[in-house]
Amino acid sequence: MDLDGSGALVTGGASGLGRGTAEVLAAAGAEVVIVDLPGSPGEQAAAELGDRVRFRAADVTDEASVRAAIDALQERAPLRVAVNCAGIATAGRVVGRDGPLALEAFERTIRVNLIGTFNVARLAAAAMAANEPVVRQALPGVPETAERGVIVNTASVAAFDGQVGQAAYSASKGGVAAMTLPLARDLSKLLVRVVTIAPGIMRTPMMAGMPADVQASLEAQIPHPSRLGTPAEYAALVRHIVENPLLNGEVIRLDGAIRMQPK
Repeated sequence: MDLDGSGALVTGGASGLGRGTAEVLAAAGAEVVIVDLPGSPGEQAAAELGDRVRFRAADVTDEASVRAAIDALQERAPLRVAVNCAGIATAGRVVGRDGPLALEAFERTIRVNLIGTFNVARLAAAAMAANEPVVRQALPGVPETAERGVIVNTASVAAFDGQVGQAAYSASKGGVAAMTLPLARDLSKLLVRVVTIAPGIMRTPMMAGMPADVQASLEAQIPHPSRLGTPAEYAALVRHIVENPLLNGEVIRLDGAIRMQPK
């Protein structure tokens, strides 16, 4: 998929991985709408990222606000790329000092991380289905490929290596990983690809709020490179996925070979 002139929707785009992705996609020529909650620094992020980026307040679990964000983007360019970065991290043991984990906390994590991802993916795919296919040769010697769109979802290494206290988070991200292949198969006749990235420990605002000794301890667990990942590295992978037509139905770990310990 050629990014130049394409419309790209990026959820969770006000900060972290989403903001980094919006910056890279806009630099490649895409018209970008970043989606985040009201009260997020979305307007400021869009202003700082340049004329190709706009902000639209929306909740990924709400159909009407996601549809409105897609409509706003399509006034500028056809939606051809959707990147799901919105999510929440919930920590809590199944049975803790105060008793069992609140069911509401588990349900909210599933609703935002899994149902929210599916909601955006299904609505984006429906919009992409109306696009005229773009036929291009991605690389020299590669056959021309017809495409209507690409959806990139975000899981986590916690989907595979969930730690103590991560039952809700791991379940939500495991669901995102598990639905990657069936989504890709469902949407193949529409010429829409689906790929999921499973990041390891990334340098995001959430991580920046942790004590320095905790960050250093986490970095030491990463074999190579022994440091936190960056939004730029995540965004570079998103761009490659969009531009490489053979990537489809896959979950890609972006983690420096880390395998999370129980705690």
